Amino acid sequence: MGDRRGGCCPPMDLLRSEPMQLVQLIIPIESAHLTVSYLGDLGLLQFKDLNAERSPFQRTYATQIKKCGEMQRKLHFFKEQMLKAGFSPSMKPVIQNEIDVDNLEIKLGELEAELTEMNANGEKLQRSYNELVEYKLILQKAGEFFASAQHSATAQQREMESYQLGEESIETPLLKDQDTLTDQSKQVKLGFITGLVPREKSMAFERILFRATRGNVFLKQSPVDEPVIDPVSGEKMEKNVFVVFHSGERAKNKILKICEAFGANRYPFAEELGKQAQMIMEVSGRILELKTTLDAGLVHRENLLRTIGDQFEQWNLKVRKDKSIYHTLNMLSLDVTKKCLVAEGWSPVFASKQIQDALERAARDSNSQVGSIFQVLHTKEPPPTYFRTNKFTSAFQEIVDAYGVARYQEANPGVFTIVTFPFLFAVMFGDWGHGICLLLATLFFIVREKKLSRQKLGDITEMAFGGRYVILLMALFSIFTGLIYNEFFSVPLELFGPTAYACRDLSCRDASTIGLIKVRDTYPFGVDPAWHGTRSELPFLNSLKMKMSILLGVAQMNLGIILSYFNATFFRNNINVWFQFIPQMIFLNSLFGYLSLLIIVKWCTGSQADLYHILIYMFLSPTDDLGENQLFPYQKIVQIVLLLLALVSVPWMLLPKPFLLKKQHEARHQGQIYTPLRNTEESLQVEANHDSHGHEEFEFSEVFVHQLIHTIEFVLGAVSNTASYLRLWALSLAHSELSSVFYEKVLLLAWGFNNVIILIVGIIVFICATVGVLLVMETLSAFLHALRLHWVEFQNKFYEGDGYKFYPFSFALRDDEIE
Repeated sequence: MGDRRGGCCPPMDLLRSEPMQLVQLIIPIESAHLTVSYLGDLGLLQFKDLNAERSPFQRTYATQIKKCGEMQRKLHFFKEQMLKAGFSPSMKPVIQNEIDVDNLEIKLGELEAELTEMNANGEKLQRSYNELVEYKLILQKAGEFFASAQHSATAQQREMESYQLGEESIETPLLKDQDTLTDQSKQVKLGFITGLVPREKSMAFERILFRATRGNVFLKQSPVDEPVIDPVSGEKMEKNVFVVFHSGERAKNKILKICEAFGANRYPFAEELGKQAQMIMEVSGRILELKTTLDAGLVHRENLLRTIGDQFEQWNLKVRKDKSIYHTLNMLSLDVTKKCLVAEGWSPVFASKQIQDALERAARDSNSQVGSIFQVLHTKEPPPTYFRTNKFTSAFQEIVDAYGVARYQEANPGVFTIVTFPFLFAVMFGDWGHGICLLLATLFFIVREKKLSRQKLGDITEMAFGGRYVILLMALFSIFTGLIYNEFFSVPLELFGPTAYACRDLSCRDASTIGLIKVRDTYPFGVDPAWHGTRSELPFLNSLKMKMSILLGVAQMNLGIILSYFNATFFRNNINVWFQFIPQMIFLNSLFGYLSLLIIVKWCTGSQADLYHILIYMFLSPTDDLGENQLFPYQKIVQIVLLLLALVSVPWMLLPKPFLLKKQHEARHQGQIYTPLRNTEESLQVEANHDSHGHEEFEFSEVFVHQLIHTIEFVLGAVSNTASYLRLWALSLAHSELSSVFYEKVLLLAWGFNNVIILIVGIIVFICATVGVLLVMETLSAFLHALRLHWVEFQNKFYEGDGYKFYPFSFALRDDEIE
């Protein structure tokens, strides 16, 4: 968040965004590509789109972008092939060598063609290899049972023909051809089909064959011992070798269709034993040859992919950079002479020298005879907002930006969020034992941040890693507040000396039943451990944390109103100073500032006054005597004055501002005065509407209603916001009581059984409950409540958040975006 321009800047300068300027660049065509490349490396210029009315296909560099997209497709294809081969692209540091895009395009095309051809040849060879493996299995398995199966099929066919004599079957002729049938039945000639069918489909395959042929087939199956790779799908599966004997062409055609439907691969088979042995030898030889060829092809393909992998990151970075450069060049306007490009964009004021140096270097390196022109433009357009952050402050700034990006030069809540956010979290999460656990988990992320930043993490882990420095401060503040509360996993410890209390009676054993008396000076730091377990522990801590929450809330809301003053003075808006800041300070502090004062006085004096009674009857009966509730002299007069001030501040906020804005508008319209408003809310309200003649319109009713809503919101919000800070008390109490329940009802209860197994189970349950409920759920709950207190109770006092973020053209930012 610091200033890089050297020297020591005033503290309030940290609240403001960097001063921005609109610049125009006139770049010669020959050096345009290199200029944009150098500006992308610099990352301090946000280009404006000067061709917004044109479609992407109508722009100057559409062809180049298409070419880069095609190269990205090829690189994506290479990456997929490398991942399939079982290795990733080399993660060695990229050497920034000059690569010609045209040569790279040719090289990528050649590599893609070569790799595609190798893949196609490899697939063909692998399919042939798988077919031969299956064929060999057919020859081996079917040869074992073919003779007996053929004999059984012939016997079955003769039996069926004799039984079906005179009846019509799938191949039985009509009765008038009975003589022919008798002659044929003397010499039965059966056909057969051999192949492999997936084992999971074998039962259905057999059933469909039987139904389709009406039982006029004979099927024999034998399971293959090892899974085989299917030549068609390429998947490894378990299969059965089958032989189907049939009679006639009609049965054969039906069997072939059923085999095709079930994915059964068919292979020829020789009946003679001699031929079978010869074919097995031939197939084995061909399998050996194909295996050798496949291995050599895989080695060659792997070498090619490793060669690609060594340069993949360099090529990918070059293509991505070029694509982003051409996207940016398409935002530039082509001059009518077509010899130069005109660019406009926002940049921080401090970056002018760096941008000019980049322009000069690009003109020199591209051998351009004409240099680029840099000039600052004057405009009324609101600039983007830019806060310089580092890895520590960026997460806090993101918390603010999630609510809304600050208006240009508006006070930045992120400066205060760095301290107030983890502190308010710690008020709700005060236990230094839990804080240490949170700290250790965070230190793991911080120590290994370089390694983890290069890895792809899960959504929750990514979020925790991104906010590691926020969690670090949350843990440190939790340790601090835990020491104040004197809670270590809900157990009080005498870290700062012995307790200041003792039992009322020397024979007492249980302080919760007998009570305590003070015997020495106050405990030096935090809550005295003697309060733990007493009857008055809960009332005491309730009172302490409730009053502390109100003090913290009123202090933070006052800070928000004070920041609205700095916004008003910076934008030279005296109306907001006199009719917004002053009455708001009076109203808030007349009521709740006074309540905070009463809390401090009561703590200092040890009075037993009822503060709720004082505050309520301050409104209902301001003139009544206070009696025993009086904390200081003339308290009643002070309360009446404060009440009158609070009542006066409401119309003070409501009425003058709309009339003054109207008067200011009329004076400006008549040319009598000129008030330099720098992007204030009022200037936007006044200048928003124009009539058909170009004159400004002032809608007094709209301005008045807007101010009425703003006044009501603040008055009611002062009450609701103060009450909202009581969540600090409620969540702190809930966290403490939950921790105490887990300690007493789980750990101590398990210890009391004097059983090792029960004790181990109790310790495991205690650890799981502590991690799951207190370190995860309670952390998330306290985080969200602290977030709400900042967004609603703090930032709504001064923060508009209607700006837009500075998003420069930067290779570091856009590397993961341009695909």
